[in-house]
Amino acid sequence: MTQPNPDHMLEATKLALENVQNTTGGPFGAVIVQNGIIIARGRNQVTSSHDPTAHAEVVAIRAAAQLLQTFDLSGCEIYTSCEPCPMCLGAIYWARLERVYYGCTQADAAAIGFDDQFIYEELALEKSQRKLPMLELNRQGALPAFEAWSRSSGKIEY
Repeated sequence: MTQPNPDHMLEATKLALENVQNTTGGPFGAVIVQNGIIIARGRNQVTSSHDPTAHAEVVAIRAAAQLLQTFDLSGCEIYTSCEPCPMCLGAIYWARLERVYYGCTQADAAAIGFDDQFIYEELALEKSQRKLPMLELNRQGALPAFEAWSRSSGKIEY
């Protein structure tokens, strides 16, 4: 296990503070590190880009994936100014990042209006009990794409 580098966390928190000072998004920053070197940076750009998925961690993951020309970020770590929200945590798992270092906690984020607890609670519920209706529609029409993928010799597994 690699030792955490306080300088990397300092960079993530610096990005977060600059983001607030520049009014370009929320108080979140993240860096992705490979072999001890920062290879990608991300700041929350939700409001400036009009993209609800443009959280600092997702922006950093996208930048690292483009730089490395791969969707598999195994061998990389992420330093983020705040404990990742459910969406970012999912993206971190999908990207196969090997470790997450975070500064502020979920509780710290909730205290300033970024409370994701309701999402965690919703995910734990049965689909039929969630506030957001989730209804299956035309499964038979959707299955052919899955069947084609299953048979495809040219697919790239991820």
